[in-house]
Amino acid sequence: MIFPGFFLSRYSPNFAPSRLCGNMPQREMTNMEKQQIVVKDLGIMDYQQAWDYQEQLLKENVQLKSQAVDQWPKPTTNYLLFCEHPPVYTIGKSGHMENLLLDEAQLASRGIGFVPTNRGGDITFHGPGQVVGYPIIDLENFFTDIGKYLRSLEEVIIRTLADYGVKGDRSKGETGVWLDPHDKGAARKICAMGVRCSRWVTMHGFALNVNTPMDYFSNIIPCGIVDKKVASLNQEVGHEVPVEEVKAKLSKYFAEVFDCYIL
Repeated sequence: MIFPGFFLSRYSPNFAPSRLCGNMPQREMTNMEKQQIVVKDLGIMDYQQAWDYQEQLLKENVQLKSQAVDQWPKPTTNYLLFCEHPPVYTIGKSGHMENLLLDEAQLASRGIGFVPTNRGGDITFHGPGQVVGYPIIDLENFFTDIGKYLRSLEEVIIRTLADYGVKGDRSKGETGVWLDPHDKGAARKICAMGVRCSRWVTMHGFALNVNTPMDYFSNIIPCGIVDKKVASLNQEVGHEVPVEEVKAKLSKYFAEVFDCYIL
């Protein structure tokens, strides 16, 4: 059976994949079937170029699956892509243009791009000092549960932040990782998430603010949330944080949380 693509927004903590994917049973991998993840650091890359690359990898995996319907595990290749983008605002399928507070001329004068995307979620910023992670993985070789996938991505971020003495947390009804989410005056988002999935192969992912200039967020209503702020790791710890170190920690905890091998 071919499953249609579907999108995840920030309002999906109790997402039930059976509503979109029929009655397909959930599957868990055994220790004998642990998957491998190929980590690729793309460096600084234009957003559209990175998106095109993700689409290419997803298409290759979907094609492999279509040729091996009865094969288990699926003969797909899992990737975790890291990159940083030049300044750009992106908006998801469920986003609202009124959350972008600049017009086209103002964006151009500031040298900021704008890209509508096919991910879930609303508007966010990508730019220097932010670690963006794009997992291109076949969930049929892990677990067929999108809600669990999002919670697992959040857990990777939470464990990474803990290494710096920063307590990441979840906010009920809102995907991503937050600091002090239950304190209305202090709640701030440090990691945004938005994903797409086609035939259980994922793309898009997370954006963790590490040394991110916060002034860019003043031009948008981040994720369409008006009553919460945005945070960056360097502000929380009081000094610049090595981006390469953060990527290494993210890779380590991705392997732990998803119980896989990192290549």
